[in-house]
Amino acid sequence: MASWFRCVTRAIVPFGAAARRRVRPVRGRARRPVGRVCEFRPGVVRAGSVGLIVVRTSVRGRAMAHVLVIGGGVAGLATALLAARRGHTAEVFERDPRAAGSALDRDFFDWHRPGVPQAAQPHVLLGAARAVLRTELPDVYAEMLRLGARERHELDWFDVRPSALPGDEDLVLLQARRIVLESALTTALRAEPGAVVRYGQPVTALTTAGGPAAGPVPRITGVGTPGGTYAGDLVVDAAGRRGGSAPLLAAAGCRPGTVERHRTGLAYFCRWYRLPDGVDEGPRRPWTVTGGAFAGCAVFPSDNGVFAVTVFAHTGDPTRAALRDPAVFEAAARTFPPGAAWLGLGAEPLSGVLATAGLDNRWSPPADGRGPVVNGMVPVGDALTHTNPTLGQGTSLALWAAGRVARTAHLDPGSPGFAAGYHAWALRTLKPWFDYQVGADAAVGERLAAGAEEAAAGATLGGGAGPAGAGRPGRAERVREAAALFECALEDPEVMRARARVRHLAEAPGRAYADPAVRARVARWLADRPGWTPNAMGPDRPEWERLTAGAGPAVGAGAEVGAGAVQPAVPSTSARS
Repeated sequence: MASWFRCVTRAIVPFGAAARRRVRPVRGRARRPVGRVCEFRPGVVRAGSVGLIVVRTSVRGRAMAHVLVIGGGVAGLATALLAARRGHTAEVFERDPRAAGSALDRDFFDWHRPGVPQAAQPHVLLGAARAVLRTELPDVYAEMLRLGARERHELDWFDVRPSALPGDEDLVLLQARRIVLESALTTALRAEPGAVVRYGQPVTALTTAGGPAAGPVPRITGVGTPGGTYAGDLVVDAAGRRGGSAPLLAAAGCRPGTVERHRTGLAYFCRWYRLPDGVDEGPRRPWTVTGGAFAGCAVFPSDNGVFAVTVFAHTGDPTRAALRDPAVFEAAARTFPPGAAWLGLGAEPLSGVLATAGLDNRWSPPADGRGPVVNGMVPVGDALTHTNPTLGQGTSLALWAAGRVARTAHLDPGSPGFAAGYHAWALRTLKPWFDYQVGADAAVGERLAAGAEEAAAGATLGGGAGPAGAGRPGRAERVREAAALFECALEDPEVMRARARVRHLAEAPGRAYADPAVRARVARWLADRPGWTPNAMGPDRPEWERLTAGAGPAVGAGAEVGAGAVQPAVPSTSARS
């Protein structure tokens, strides 16, 4: 807090009506707030009617920026909070008229959020995201734990954790539903003097600098909403992959950026459960993710005894629609080891089956072959890099980008150099992990598609399906090598450590898996098992066909829809909230 007293202040104004009067628009000019405007809506997010805000023009001799953030999801809230903690001021413009509260089950299951379809899907915070919270936002981290988030160290898979090495402290999953992180960020931002969130205020336009000095690349200088026009030094697009920034940029005179898109070919079916009374934790084994030749299952332990079970298949598999039926879904999940272990505890269902498909990996920088297409505006989170949730990278990459904005927003953020520097940083820091996700999804999609195709061919010929990918030159060996590394990791702590460092974004896979010691351990594991082939877990195709045949109407399930949309959850009548 000492930095606050070293600030050069522009104004100190009270909250409430007096504050709003101070920022009323002047004819012909965009309004630039001189103080904090409290617009948390009554009954949803309450703020005191009396308070003070210090608006900073410089901290320790540095000119500070006023940052305008489009979107109040995880990426937007984190960007505003990190920026304010660095001495900047921030305004967040959120389309939804309300904020996340502390009634987690109510907000998670009952809050209809069509603009954030992934909100009801499982989330996990990797070590990379946890490290940002612990170092930059320790109050948010502590609040998540207070709200019920749980932690699990990757090396606790073994009965005795191996001797610690530097970096092991970051190989920890923070297990919580998305609403827990949103609630913790909202609580912290509500108390932050340098930031404000404007709920129910979607951004509908971008303002630009005019005149010859603007150059061939437009410079964004503010945003327009139904409530008025706001000026800022930097605009941050945190509105997600469906936030609609492309038409706003086009209307501002920007040429379109180059979008890289990869379809995953995966469909997911998820259902939420709560552990029974008296059971504080789920089973430590088996591993929570497993895959067969044509389908797979994953369990996502979360906060407060809540967990999700997900069954996934290829979008081209005709049997997938039957998984919308809760009875079929549970029967299918129980044929995989993790699903059987967790559902066997007698868990209470909390929702219907949430179906999502049409997912893709999307790299959307505001740049093309000639460089950045806009100055004064940068994207974070899914607006920049949307990754399929199989590896859980999204929140980590979003927090990295938010941190980059906060650290550099004072460096002439409206200049071409700032835009070019941010783009170069994103290519260097985020794009390799995007590419890794694309490769991983391609391998899974190919395996599931091949399994479904070969099963269909086997049924046509009156025989069973062989191993997925059999007869495809080179593919079988790649699958074998990847499976061997995973199986070896379950027995060898050093291989598990290498795998965990990749999973938690601590080390690139090309480096971790190329380590001579790791390669030697996997080679020895294979040498001890001559003729070993990957053993697909789960049901064979005839059993799968029996499970999915004759499914009745999906009670409370709705229809599977594309582009990542989900059906509404169906809460149980549990008294817990």
